[in-house]
Amino acid sequence: MYKEVKFTDASKELLEQLQQGGFLTVKRNDEVNTMTIAWGSLGFMWKKPIFTAMVRYSRYTYELMESAKNFTVSFPLKGQLEKELKICGSKSGRDINKIQECNLTLREGSLEDSVIIDECDLHLECRIVYKQGMDAAALSSEINDSCYANNDYHVLYYGEIVKAYIK
Repeated sequence: MYKEVKFTDASKELLEQLQQGGFLTVKRNDEVNTMTIAWGSLGFMWKKPIFTAMVRYSRYTYELMESAKNFTVSFPLKGQLEKELKICGSKSGRDINKIQECNLTLREGSLEDSVIIDECDLHLECRIVYKQGMDAAALSSEINDSCYANNDYHVLYYGEIVKAYIK
């Protein structure tokens, strides 16, 4: 059902879909939360393939990410899950179980405490290798004014892409 691929082989589809949305999913013990992301970065750093996910301090996902070792990013590539992406981008896991609310199916990943959204087509399993809160003073005023007017900055989570696969 799934075929392992090099992250570079799926990079075009991933980057195009990222602008439309993907699911960042994190598991802490028995607790799972997913959120919609439309910002991120794909590259090669420290001799490793890396996906960088951005999570605001105010998000419930941030609380889980801070104690997690891994995260996954799942992308629907065929236009499906638009309603679910909207829900997971506008509702908080503090208030609802988004997995149940959206009738999403979780599938165990290969990393410890790693799960993917089975209805998606492309998946990255990432091991957190570095995290860094943003330094507002180092940010251009244009971006600060347009994206952080309320001072709700992001933490950047650099995840080594341990496995990439596609349906």
